[in-house]
Amino acid sequence: MWSEFLALSGLFVAAFGAATILPFQSEIVFIALQVKGEISIYWIVIVASIGNILGSGLNFALGRYIERFRGRRWFPVTQAQLDRARAWYQKYGVWTLLVSWMPLGDALTIIAGVMRTNIWLFFLLVTIAKTVRYIAVAWLTAQAF
Repeated sequence: MWSEFLALSGLFVAAFGAATILPFQSEIVFIALQVKGEISIYWIVIVASIGNILGSGLNFALGRYIERFRGRRWFPVTQAQLDRARAWYQKYGVWTLLVSWMPLGDALTIIAGVMRTNIWLFFLLVTIAKTVRYIAVAWLTAQAF
């Protein structure tokens, strides 16, 4: 039981980190736990999804408050980059959050915060995207092993 808790905690941390700008990969831990077969795939999907969703929530919060620091020398984004991101998000809209699981999806979750997307809609779309992705990874892994 303790080893399962530690394994799932590690998965949570990897999934959380993978949803942020940190260079984490959760799929490796996810697949390893699934292949090992000691923990129910339902728990693996749930824990990975929650970690990834909460990591996206952190990105949203960062985006929501990052503009307070615009104009400072260390600010990571130029005004032109911010304007381009806003224009892109306004063109393609909140539905882009359904692909937030893809590479560069983390940027979408930050932009959603900058654009002041409704938080309930944000979490609904991100939850769908992240959970479906982990279900797909579980299904593909089950087919391969």
